[in-house]
Amino acid sequence: MFLPVFATIALLLAGCTQPGPNHDPNGVFDPQEAVNRQNHELNRALDEKFVRPMGVGYTKVIPDDLEDSIGNFSSNLGLPGTVVNNLLQGNIEGAFRNSVRFVVNTTLGFGGLFDAAGDFGIDEIEGDFGQTLYVWGVPEGAYVELPVLGPSTERAAVGKAVDLFTNPLSYVLPSTEKYIGTAAGVASKVGDRGRYADAIDSILYNSADSYSQARGIYLQNRRFKLGDGDAAEDINPFELDTQGF
Repeated sequence: MFLPVFATIALLLAGCTQPGPNHDPNGVFDPQEAVNRQNHELNRALDEKFVRPMGVGYTKVIPDDLEDSIGNFSSNLGLPGTVVNNLLQGNIEGAFRNSVRFVVNTTLGFGGLFDAAGDFGIDEIEGDFGQTLYVWGVPEGAYVELPVLGPSTERAAVGKAVDLFTNPLSYVLPSTEKYIGTAAGVASKVGDRGRYADAIDSILYNSADSYSQARGIYLQNRRFKLGDGDAAEDINPFELDTQGF
């Protein structure tokens, strides 16, 4: 398990670029802006033709309670991976809390369909491998817009790749359950696109420069979540850092 993970980390981090010594850490470092803008236009086209129509249709057809249950189920399946990242970050409290949350929701929440743990005040303490790299002191690197996946940074992109390996459930669940979990995750993201359609549309289609707007929102939001940068508040209406356009 760990050999391919750390090989992936080393390979991807080796390609990270760093700004000069006079760069403002709260500013924008985007040396590949031309390529990023091309990817942004690709993502906008995919969103306009496929993702947005599916998202809006999904939220119209699927009742809100069922949408919430699918989202809860997907989130619950991701908790063991979050626990791994909590431990890698030395966050023992987060690892314990998320482990309890997983057990409660898996049992009392009928496999995670209901947020029973939330009813007891046991909320998730978030953790992904991009955050782990931040805790380990790895620099943010350049801003990138990934095809399909959307806004990111080089450090966060490495984290996304490594998170594919860090969830223990992926090594123990039968194939059928894995497919169900993947389908629930995709459905949850599609539902988010429909649920936050107005907010996302205002960025992608109603702003003078949707690329710059999305980039600024992503960077401010991501840095705020990491406790880095000078963001005054969490401005995350539609999770640009966890879903593509």
